[in-house]
This record gives sequence, C-alpha cells and structure tokens, in this order.
Amino acid sequence: MNNTALLIIDVQQGLFKKSTPIYKADELLENINLLVDRAHGVGVPVFYIQHSDTRALVKGSHDWQLHPELQPQRMDSIIHKQHGNAFEDTNLDTLLKSKHITHLVIAGLVTHGCVKATCLGARQLGYNLILVKDGHSSYSKDASRLIEEWNQKLGAQNCELKAASEIAFC
Repeated sequence: MNNTALLIIDVQQGLFKKSTPIYKADELLENINLLVDRAHGVGVPVFYIQHSDTRALVKGSHDWQLHPELQPQRMDSIIHKQHGNAFEDTNLDTLLKSKHITHLVIAGLVTHGCVKATCLGARQLGYNLILVKDGHSSYSKDASRLIEEWNQKLGAQNCELKAASEIAFC
C-alpha cells in the first residue's frame, strides 16, 4: 500500500474535556495508536490534523495540543486547519499528491463534523477511502447513533468501512 496514507483528524486535548465525554475514548485512542504503529511499521505516511478556532481550540493553547497518548514521529506530517474539511485552505492535497497517495485511511474526531467533512472532501478530490468504523467518535450524547449513521452514509458515498483490527497496510 505504498500509495496509502493514514489521516488522524483532530484528536486534540480540548475535545476530551467536554461536558459529554468522547464516546469510547479509550478504545478510540487504542485503535488509532494501533493504526499508527502498523502504518509506521510498513512506511505508510501518517498525517495528524489539528483544528484551530477562536473559541475552544485556540492555536498554541493546551486544548489545541494533540492528545498525550498520540506521539507523532519526526517523519509524520502535521496539518493545521481552520475548517471541517482538512483539505480546505491547507496544503494536504498537495502533500498527498507529491507522495503519489491515492488511498486514505481516516480516523479521528468528530464523527459528524470534521471526520465527515474530510471524508466528503477527499472523495470530491478523487481519493479512495477507508473509514475506520471503530476509529472515529464524538462527545455527543448521541455518539453511538451518529457513528452508525455516518458509517452508513459515508459507506454509501464509496468509503470502504473497516475495523482498525482489519487494516494491515500491506
């Protein structure tokens, strides 16, 4: 899968401090770290996406930082964004194309926000997608329903759905 990259969207400290906790947070972090380890093991590029805004995830603030369980390596890329879609007003598409990436494995936060927007943006740009069906979540009280709903909707948009344990990057 030398034409594949892993995108980890907005797994930032402030999202874990909401009044409604991230649904299955421990499992989410475990699955993301499993994917990152597997990607690193076979040389698949890893892109960490960090959202910033003027309300909650102020660039440079403690809440804006990646969750401490994520440990980007020197070879990983960090993309800063200000929109839901990680491709909007960023150099993500250019970086992926420079590496001849055509397939994306996507995980992160928030299911019905930036994960959805980035999946749809990637499809519009012609990328083939795997959405990690147990690798995205939300801090909504309806998180379980939203995850199921968006797995189905994005699956209908030609996003392949796989569990983290099914993704081998080889």
